Amino acid sequence: MSDTAKQDGGTKGVSRRRFITGTGSLLGTAAIVGHAPRAWAGVRAAAAPIGSGAHVPVLVIGTGYGGSVAALRLAEAGTDVHMVEMGMAWDTPGADGKVFANTTRPDDRSFWLRTRTKQPLSNFLGFPIDKNVNLYTGILDAEEFGGITVYQGRGVGGGSLVNGGMAVTPRRENFGAILPTVNAAEMYSTYYPRANSGLGVTTIDPAWFDSVDCYQYARVGRKHAQRSGFPFLFVPAVYDWDYMKQEAAGTVPKSALDAEILYGNNYGKKSLQKTYIDRIRATGRVTISPLHKVTTVTPAPGGGYTVLIDQLDTGGRTTVTKTVTADKVFFAAGSVGTSKLLVGLKATGALPLLNDEIGRGWGDNGNVMCGRANHLWDPTGKVQSSIPTGGIDNWDAGGAFAEVAPLPTGIETWASFYLSITKNPHRARFTWNAAAGRAELDWQTAWKQPSIDAAKTIFDKINRKEGTIYRTDLFGTYKIWGDHLTYHPLGGAVLDKATDNYGRLRGYSGLYVIDGALIPGNTSVNPFVTITALAERNIERIIATDL
Repeated sequence: MSDTAKQDGGTKGVSRRRFITGTGSLLGTAAIVGHAPRAWAGVRAAAAPIGSGAHVPVLVIGTGYGGSVAALRLAEAGTDVHMVEMGMAWDTPGADGKVFANTTRPDDRSFWLRTRTKQPLSNFLGFPIDKNVNLYTGILDAEEFGGITVYQGRGVGGGSLVNGGMAVTPRRENFGAILPTVNAAEMYSTYYPRANSGLGVTTIDPAWFDSVDCYQYARVGRKHAQRSGFPFLFVPAVYDWDYMKQEAAGTVPKSALDAEILYGNNYGKKSLQKTYIDRIRATGRVTISPLHKVTTVTPAPGGGYTVLIDQLDTGGRTTVTKTVTADKVFFAAGSVGTSKLLVGLKATGALPLLNDEIGRGWGDNGNVMCGRANHLWDPTGKVQSSIPTGGIDNWDAGGAFAEVAPLPTGIETWASFYLSITKNPHRARFTWNAAAGRAELDWQTAWKQPSIDAAKTIFDKINRKEGTIYRTDLFGTYKIWGDHLTYHPLGGAVLDKATDNYGRLRGYSGLYVIDGALIPGNTSVNPFVTITALAERNIERIIATDL
């Protein structure tokens, strides 16, 4: 499934009450899929946030993959950059001594401005598992639209804070369908390698994988896939494998082996805070203002752009609105954030020259989830690493690639769980609702059916071979498919349509898109390596021609 993936060739019962208690609040972790013994303190933001009236050469909206690449390369080229981030810095430990909440015990840090958690898996054995929390600018946003919930990271580091870390380069033969106007030879010779190096991508040691208890669930997934004739692939990830080996040995604080992922990972995961953003800080040319939300960008009378920014408190309230100017502005707020902002700027007359492609071409990367109930002789393990390392490839024959995902409950569940990426043709559009004053998405839940059909080409066959059934208690009552969400939003400002072929917004000089909004809806694999590589390509050209 990936140019870097490697194909692999090779208990006591519990009560229903204990089973529910053990799985309860942590089931959401299964879907997302430096050895200092302390919680990661993160990159510190500027000592003081950007002030009203400030002028900056470059303003980057967002601190995720694309924004971090742009800021680093601009700074290395000698340009001062200011980044604004709607979420928090995530650089201060909480009362438990850790920066990030444990997935098994969600608290105020866990969700963005919600009073009740909205975990990807909502039920277990017919019981709802969400819980009340206090309103707070937490790390995971479950943003609800009419037909879909989009899970996004909020904080310095963006989606890298909350994803499962599977760092997959698409197979080259699939690239033409992903970004048809981009030179594949350049991407695979230069920009994918650059992105993988910058992200710290590595692959698990197969011998260790075969020997360690925490990947029993993945070995069961491999066995079932191979017995049904499907290839099982090892895929790279952004985790410190040496640290995980020490976790397994009990010599360092546990992180992946303590179910940390959905609400951040305190130790071993190489989020952007530990890679690109750490290098950004070292340049001395980049400052970051967390809890700052851009509301308006409009041409300034003397050139450049006037930007209105709301500074937020941890309850999501605006404490002050600031006006700054910038010579150039990079939109890197993620597919949803960038798309909503641009649609609003065009509709309200702030940037009326943006073309009619703004808001179009949005897709969910074909995400759909399901679980299978295994036999008692196929236990998946009490301790499961939260970092997935492999998947089942049926892309060519059935249009699906399925991550073998963890369900780290701390007790035996005999359950296999999967997040599938599928070849779904449907694309949605963001439009502006003037009466409500917001951007809306016209995605329909029924559009998930092609994804379900693609995933069934894998799991129907496995169930027939193994004599197993689908779980029906994870996404509601008697519901097999998790068709209500995506972790991989893509599109909304598509490359060479809303922008030119390097992300310059059509109609304006000095405005750029450099995030997942450029990619039209599907990457055939987890998208963040492609987002990073495309950003590396685009910023190299922009620095060479536009500075």
